[in-house]
Amino acid sequence: MESFKVATYNVNSIRSRLHIVIPWLRENSPDVLCMQETKVEDSQFPVSAFEEAGYRVTFRGAKRYNGVAIASRNAPTGVIHGLEDDGPPDDDRLITVSFPGIVIVNSYVPQGRDRESDHFRYKLGWFERLKHFFDSHWSADAPLIWCGDLNVAPKNIDVHDPKRLLGHVCFNPEVWEAYKNTTSWGLEDIYRRHHPEEPGRYTFFDYRVPHALERGLGWRIDHILATSFLASRSIACEIDLAPRAAEKTSDHTILMAEFDRGKTDGQI
Repeated sequence: MESFKVATYNVNSIRSRLHIVIPWLRENSPDVLCMQETKVEDSQFPVSAFEEAGYRVTFRGAKRYNGVAIASRNAPTGVIHGLEDDGPPDDDRLITVSFPGIVIVNSYVPQGRDRESDHFRYKLGWFERLKHFFDSHWSADAPLIWCGDLNVAPKNIDVHDPKRLLGHVCFNPEVWEAYKNTTSWGLEDIYRRHHPEEPGRYTFFDYRVPHALERGLGWRIDHILATSFLASRSIACEIDLAPRAAEKTSDHTILMAEFDRGKTDGQI
């Protein structure tokens, strides 16, 4: 069976994680790897390292902050940087690529800082802007994947201590509602499709918490979602904890989903 693999990883500085990213690409051979928080201006992006591993890479970033990139086996047929509305473009937070038969939207959603701040209100508005972005370009029956560091843990089982963490900018009723509004456009959480009630599986382990990975003190805030066209064709979706356990690692780890290419009549 031929499959199509998409992965997402908040690298927290791509130049500091090449020793993890490039071997992982060679070992796992995804068709697409979406990255966030690359933290490098475009002129300094390590393009050659990806090319030597057999990948094309499309990116947009800035020194020290944000940054998004997509590595792919094949060159995309179309690229959109940013949100394309009347607000800030945030092209270092959103990049969209098209391939024959599939669209992939990679996003680094604003974290929000504090619930009483303008940053949090901007985050809530960002989810709304993203829904309009989807609606203005595609229909919900299109083959589309939305993935990245979405800075929201949607359910109690997506954090290690829901009672204590309730109220955090990534875990509260306001952000749940904003996220639900965006996904109502027609997107399904692929990890939860395959692991509907499984607790204790996370993609983020805070540097500031001693031995967070070993103690299972994490959050599931990195996601891969897809429209029904692709969700029904998903084979698996798994969290790979090995990158988080590596030396000089990001505080996030890699999530990968696999789709049956054979059932799509060659559309992906």
